[in-house]
Order: sequence, then structure tokens, then C-alpha cells
Amino acid sequence: MSFRLQPTPAARPNRCQLFGPGSRPALFEKMAASAADVINLDLEDSVAPTDKDQARANVIEAINTVNWGTKTLSVRINGLDTPFWYRDVVDLLEQAGDRLDQIMIPKVGCAADLYAVDALVTAIERAKGRTKPIKFEVIIESAAGITHVEEIAAATPRLVAMSLGAADFAASMGMQTTGIGGTQENYYMLRGGAQYWADPWHWAQAAIVAACRTHGVLPVDGPFGDFSDDEGFRAQARRSATLGMVGKWAIHPKQVALANEVFTPSDEAVAEAREILKAMEDAKARGEGATVYKGRLVDIASIKQAEVIVKQAEMITKA
Repeated sequence: MSFRLQPTPAARPNRCQLFGPGSRPALFEKMAASAADVINLDLEDSVAPTDKDQARANVIEAINTVNWGTKTLSVRINGLDTPFWYRDVVDLLEQAGDRLDQIMIPKVGCAADLYAVDALVTAIERAKGRTKPIKFEVIIESAAGITHVEEIAAATPRLVAMSLGAADFAASMGMQTTGIGGTQENYYMLRGGAQYWADPWHWAQAAIVAACRTHGVLPVDGPFGDFSDDEGFRAQARRSATLGMVGKWAIHPKQVALANEVFTPSDEAVAEAREILKAMEDAKARGEGATVYKGRLVDIASIKQAEVIVKQAEMITKA
């Protein structure tokens, strides 16, 4: 272990982030009643340019009037390359109450992008006397973003979560695909004449997880575009969870249950983790640094792995 320890990320459930357009206020109450841990009200891609002002007003009213319970409430603002983002930030922080937890910044390409938003947010908070600091979450959606992913993860203490936006990322990288997440038809290898499909997003997700874990940020898997394909969603979510991501986006209400299913530790997994912790406690009492559990070696590293599962389950139960 390095002398400089990895900071601990925010201790909150983040299994599913449910998105809804700010231009469709009829959805807001349903989103609030859903089983998603995080609600993302969207002012960006799902809102037409002519609807931006009204969508922003809808979202501000909803923040102030809808009962969001204990959910983390986030608003995705427009990109910094648009004429809309500054008004999103100003109006949200000046007109919405303290119920707003964070803003999502799309298409972040470098640490300077976060510096710009941070400077504006800080000035408004001071001017308005806001006592609850707004947190940030970002989306990596470009070649520049993945190249600078570690400096982005370290850019500001406001940052609590980071996601991969597969569609814009694919376009930026020049990838020959129109799919949003999941395996791609032409991304395969041959062995003995049989095709084996690999995961084209794996390397980018791994880079995001490493940067996030280094700097105490929650790594979150982004959208899966085909909401008619439950098994495809589960497969991608399971790969992401195995890599260390804590949750996944839902762009359709039916995906909420799927995300919660994958990112909630099973009773069997939690029971086994507790048994491993007990086995190691017994080994330490005997003056041993390792022991055997169900035919396999467990040691101090096993304790850390088991503690991740137990803490996650306990956090979800308390939420």
C-alpha cells in the first residue's frame, strides 16, 4: 500500500441513476417514486434547443416542489461548448432550493472544464449565502476526456461521481458503431472458426475506475441504449460491477430494477463475505496471517474484498 492512501468515496447508494428530460415534467413524480438511488433531471441531450428555457424552469420548479425523499437529486446541465450551460448553473443555484444535491457536467475533456464550472458555482454560493455546497458528477464522452481522466478525477473536491457516456465517446473515437453500450457485432475474435465477442468499452471503463478509486470518486457505468434487451443490460452491468463500478444509468424505467438487481450484493455474497471476515478473525486470534476458506486461501487482501461487499450491503439497507 502506498504511503498516500486512497481517499474514501461518498458513502451513498448509487446503484441506479434514472434519467428524465426536463421538458417532460409529467415524469417527475414518477421518477421520485421510483426505486432509483439517484435522479438525473436532464437539460442536455434529451431537450431540444428551442425547449431549453422551459425545461430549465420545469426542473427548478420540480426541485422546489416535488418530494424526492432521500434520493440524490442531480441535474445534467448543457455542455460547456454551448450557450446554455452558464444560465443552467446560474438559474439552478439562484432559484432552486437546497434540495438540489449535485449537477452533472457532460463532455468533460480536461480539468480546466471543472475549474470553470467550480468558479461560477463558488461565486453564486457565496453571493446567495448557500450553506449546502453543490457536488459535481461528470461524464467522460471524448478522446480528450479519457486521455485526461485522472486529472479530471482530481480536479475539484466537489466531484463525487464519474460516468462513461458511450455514444458520444464512440463518435469522438471514430468507432464504427451506432450502438450505445454493450457488445458490438463486428468487435469479435475467431478461434477454431467460432466467434467470441469482446467488450469494446472495457479499457475505458477500467481507466475510469482506476482514476476514480485513486481520488475518492464513485465510478458509474453509463447508458445501455437497447431497453428492450434485459439480458444485454444485465451482462454489461455485471461486467461493470466486476470491474469496480458502483452502479449504472437507467434511460428507461424498466432498467431501474435491473440495475438494482446487479449492484445490490446478494444474500449469498454477503453471507460468504461475513464468513470470510469471521475466518480471518479466528486466524488472527491464532496468530496466523492467512487461512483456508472453502478450499481457497484467504488473507488480509481477502478481508478488504469482503469488507467492500458487507459495507455496500449495510449502506443500502440503511438508505
